[in-house]
This record gives sequence, C-alpha cells and structure tokens, in this order.
Amino acid sequence: MKYILVTGGVISGVGKGVISSSIGSVLKCCGLRVTSIKIDPYINIDAGTFSPFEHGEVFVLDDGGEVDLDLGNYERFLDVDLNKDNNITTGKIYQHVINKERRGDYLGKTVQVIPHITDAIQEWVEKVSKVSVDPNDPTEPEICIIELGGTIGDIEGMPFIEAFRQFQFRVKRENFCNVHVSLVPIQNGEHKTKPTQNSVKELRGLGISPDILICRCTTPFPESARDKISMFSHVEKDQVICLPDVNNIYKVPLILYQHKLAEFFAEKLSINNIKEILNEASLMPKIDVANLKISEGIMKKWIELYDRTDSLSKVVEIALVGKYTSQSDTYASIIKALDHAGLESNRKVKILFIDSSDLEKNTQLEDPVKFHQAWQLICRTDGILVPGGFGIRGTEGMIAAANWARTNNKPYLGICLGFQCAVIEFCRNTLNLTNATSSEFDKNAEYQVIIEMPEHNQGQMGGTMRLGKRKTIFKKTDSILRKLYGNTEFVDERHRHRYEVNPKYVKDLEDNGMIFTGQSEDGNRMEIMELKSHPYYVGVQYHPEYLSRPTRPSAPYVGFVLAACNKLGSYMKKLETDPLNTPGHIASNGRRYFYLHTFDESNAQLSTKFQEIL
Repeated sequence: MKYILVTGGVISGVGKGVISSSIGSVLKCCGLRVTSIKIDPYINIDAGTFSPFEHGEVFVLDDGGEVDLDLGNYERFLDVDLNKDNNITTGKIYQHVINKERRGDYLGKTVQVIPHITDAIQEWVEKVSKVSVDPNDPTEPEICIIELGGTIGDIEGMPFIEAFRQFQFRVKRENFCNVHVSLVPIQNGEHKTKPTQNSVKELRGLGISPDILICRCTTPFPESARDKISMFSHVEKDQVICLPDVNNIYKVPLILYQHKLAEFFAEKLSINNIKEILNEASLMPKIDVANLKISEGIMKKWIELYDRTDSLSKVVEIALVGKYTSQSDTYASIIKALDHAGLESNRKVKILFIDSSDLEKNTQLEDPVKFHQAWQLICRTDGILVPGGFGIRGTEGMIAAANWARTNNKPYLGICLGFQCAVIEFCRNTLNLTNATSSEFDKNAEYQVIIEMPEHNQGQMGGTMRLGKRKTIFKKTDSILRKLYGNTEFVDERHRHRYEVNPKYVKDLEDNGMIFTGQSEDGNRMEIMELKSHPYYVGVQYHPEYLSRPTRPSAPYVGFVLAACNKLGSYMKKLETDPLNTPGHIASNGRRYFYLHTFDESNAQLSTKFQEIL
C-alpha cells in the first residue's frame, strides 16, 4: 500500500479537496486502484449536525455516513463509493479511544495523546485504506490519498500531524509521500512567496518534509518565484507546481498530469506498473488541451470531459430556490448534478440563487424591491429547483415557487423538502386543504400532510434521520423517471430526511393527478411524485445528486434540464427506440462503460458515444 498525504498551508479553502481528487484521478487513469480518506480535525463525530451556513453541504454516503463535502468530490472524480470510515474526525478518534479505555483495553495505563491517540489515527488509516471502494472490483486498493483538513499550525490538527510523522516510518518512507498545497497571494502585482515559505518551514519543523509543493494562485507565477520557493522550501524546482485558477474544474487533472505527477509518484513510490503505462503513453499522439500537450490514451476521459464542458455555448437558466443561498458550498452536489445533466443535454447550466424568504408576503411588505426582483428572476428562468432543508424559515417561499411552476407549466424538480413543499402546495390549492402544512412547521396543524417518521429518535439529533442508500420501487409503468432510469423496476438512491408524506392523504392526491410513481419497499413511504398533464413536475424524497457522476448523470436532473431546454420529448423518444441508451450499461465483456449523449438539434438525432473507463 502506498500513501499520499495532502496538507494545506496559509489559509483553508485553498483547493485541497479538488487537488486530492485530481491526483487520485491521474493515478486511476494510470491503471491503479485508488481510495481516499478525508481527515477533519473538528471534535464533532460527523458533519450531520453542522449548520449549512458554517460548513456547507453535508454529503451522505451509501452506508448513511454524514460526511464532509470533499468526499463528494472524491466520489465524483474517482467514481467510487466511499463509506463513513473514510471520513476521520477528532471526535471519532477520541470516542474510539475512550471506548477502549472504558472496556479496559489499556490495562490501567494512563491514556495520552501520544501514543494512544496517534496510534489510533494510524491504525484507522491503515485499516480503511485496505477496504475496496470500487463496487465492481473487490480487490484491495493500491494507493490511498489522505487529505488533512485545515492548515498547518492549527492546534486541533497537531495530533494528526504527529501521527503522520510517525506513520511515514511505520509504513516505510518509500511508501509515503507528502503533497503540500499552499497559497501564493499577489500584492501590488507581485507574487508573494513568503507565506508559502513559512508554511513549509512550520511543516518541516513538525517532522514532515513535503515532496511536492502545489502553489495556488490567481495567475501563473514567473520562474523567479518558483526558484525562490524551491530554494527556501527545500523542494526541487521541478516539484514546485503552479496551479492557477481555472474556469473548468476538469482541467485540474490535466494540469497535474502535464506536470508529470504520475512519473514522480512512479519513481518516488516505486510503482513499476505506472512506469510501463507511461512509457507506452509517451509514444501515443498528443492532444493540445488549451495549450497543454496531453497523451491521448491515458487522460482521454478527462480530455473529453474538458472539451465537452468548454465547448458548451447555449445556456439554460435554472432558479435554485433555497434557504441557504448565501454560499454555493451548501448546494455543492446539486450544482455538480446540474452541470452533469447539462453535459448530457448539451447546455451550459446557469444557476440563479434565490433566497426563498424573498418570495414571501412578509418580504413584499418589508422590502418590496427585493420581493419583486426575486419574482422577476423566477419568471425569467427556464426551470425551478427547490432543494432540501430544515425548519420553517423560507418554506412559504418554496411553496409559492412550487405553485408558480405548477400553474405556469414550468419544469420543476423538488428534492426532499422541495418534494414535500410541492405536496403541501397541491393540497392547499387543489384539494382545498387551506391550512395544509408539515408537522415540522406546526405540530398542532389541522391538516398535517407531511408527518414525522414514527421511528425517528426525537431525543437526539446526530445520526437519527433516515440515512443512506435505500431501494425505491416503481409502482407505475407510465412514469417519466422510470423511463429516464432505463425502465428499471427499482432504483437505489441515498436519503437524508426525518419527515414523509402522510399516507392518509395519498389516495386523494393521486385521484387529483399527483401520482406517487415510486414508493419504499413496504409501500408506506412516498419516494417519487409526478404530476399528470405537466411537462416536468417531479419531486423525490431522496437526494439523487449524491450519486451523480460526470459520465453517469442523475436521471431526475437530466429530465429536469432537458425539460427546461424543451428537449425532453425528443430525448425520451430516442431512449424508447434505442435500448442501449440506458444508464449503467454493461458491455458483453463485463467491463463498465460510460456514455455521453450529444443532442444534434439540426436533425433531432441523438448519438451515443461509448468509451471504456480506464
């Protein structure tokens, strides 16, 4: 097993997650089995109880783990399925050690940070790194990418730094490599290298010497800056990589490959099979990807993704009506899922973030300008997406947006709370249940059309929701989503919710045109809602964005974006006539293939391009 530790300096949020994912992608394209671990030094057990305003999105894994959003990056880039143990927190480590102490495992010894906490960290990393994360290959991974959150010097990260100082000797130095990511700011037009020098100095003082320096900056720095960083950081010049801001995230793996990271890791970590592949690649034709000469064979998947994304010219505007729109990290997976669906629809998705509170009557009275501006954005967009959330704030605005989409035949996609708001709106305005609401908003309401799940543990917040991958059974054959999913009988999607549609209102809702085409295995929970006589009015209780991949976009999002482009009808006809155009197609040789649909508007033909995943 080989280990690559990614650390950060100067400031947080410098891009370690994308860089870690990109390093893994380059190595996976070279034929290696790759896994990832994210370390968050906070004391929380997991990310489940975080405020979206403070820490962004909570990403949910197959096993129900509520984790940092960086694990979403890992899954999308590496096309793997991680588990909750791939996210380590200080809280998990201390809980693990304290439980061992209570059981008497330490035989009366004084339990200390060194060696007990540091040993627990090393043992956890070694154990998790050997677990396969590829659903199609149970073989043990060969490379483990470990991202240490925060910045070097943070007091909460010190036990982890000490653990990895010891770890490099535990696994032998030839099996361990450190990539340090640092910021090179610009002051008065000059790239300032001193913050990076100090960051490396502190890291080396703690016992870890970086093997590669990746310098983040807004624009490329000159050779003189590279020379200075190399000289004062004790890192060879060729191993100081400038990574400026890019407008296309799929370019990052290509930049790292161009800087010969694969060759470096092959030499540093003695990975012989990479050397053979790279030697073959050196003889292959090169493709100029925005002035990068890239070997076509190895990085073909990423070249195609970059080219496809960069060549999109036509724009579709989507209104995201949510409660936490002040920062985009809160909806990171939704944004990516829309981008993936845009690739499938041959459209660049422009997202207009609208605070749902701005659509409410109270805002009309208190700030009429903000109210009318928000509604003008709603009216001009091609589709409306209402995501998940918790609490009553802003929900009346979400319900108003759902009503506008329904009554104006505007494509609508409701996720979790957005699905529930669509049901509430329909009950109020079609079933004439004027005060219909959710028990989450009013526990004494007369018409509680959304109720708390009976098994929900009300005494504790963390980890008590309905979490993880669960099966949804299609109950209707005439379902848009069923067709988009490939006419399958069921789908497995990830959930994160406490509330559900009240079963006693289901019959009345379906009699009036709101059909629940997907339900839980026992038939008690409504999972998918579709509205008759509407171009695309869909709600799902689960979170399909968590399983969306660049080469396997999520079906509900694909349908939504296509409907917003007025292309859903043609797309559905082509799927009906071409059975190979289904997600998750397995070739006769058992290898998995990804597909990219390119819609040719000139002759309304849909061509499918299959390509083998490396």
